[in-house]
Amino acid sequence: MELQGKRIAILVDDIYQDLEVWYPYYRLREAGAEVVVVAAKAGETYKGKYGYPIVSDRSYEQVSASDFDGVVIPGGYAPDIIRRYPKANQFVRDMDAQGKLVAAICHAGWVLVSAGILKGRRVTCFFAIKDDVVNAGAQFEDAEVVVDRNLVTSRKPDDLPAFCRAAIEVLKQQPVAAKR
Repeated sequence: MELQGKRIAILVDDIYQDLEVWYPYYRLREAGAEVVVVAAKAGETYKGKYGYPIVSDRSYEQVSASDFDGVVIPGGYAPDIIRRYPKANQFVRDMDAQGKLVAAICHAGWVLVSAGILKGRRVTCFFAIKDDVVNAGAQFEDAEVVVDRNLVTSRKPDDLPAFCRAAIEVLKQQPVAAKR
């Protein structure tokens, strides 16, 4: 189990892209990581674009970057809601500042914009938010996955295999940093 001892947060809110939550959730667990679902409210049920529910384990108020080895931010329209929470943006900013995995797919680039971590970084995203990430100072690349140090980005659900492989590689290169 290549990610044994790693602890990963997945950020969710209503109208998340179902595949972009569940594919990484199970792939990271399969690799041995503990996956914690984080949202605005702990214990709340959030529904994906196709109605599939997920219950959050923790709220933004209850998490700290020092307790995690990485964060995955799925797409859909949820990122436009997530970015409205200053604590969510701070969590992502802190994860990046500590050099821990920050993995964002599709519309999740909106959270990276609001967290203020894109200036000078190479990224990809869903084409509709390309202007947003470029205006935030990122260098856009149209590729299934782009890795810039600890930052892993992808464009759409079809990119999930490459996205998860890259995220796992970044996690494997980092020592287990999360407190228990």
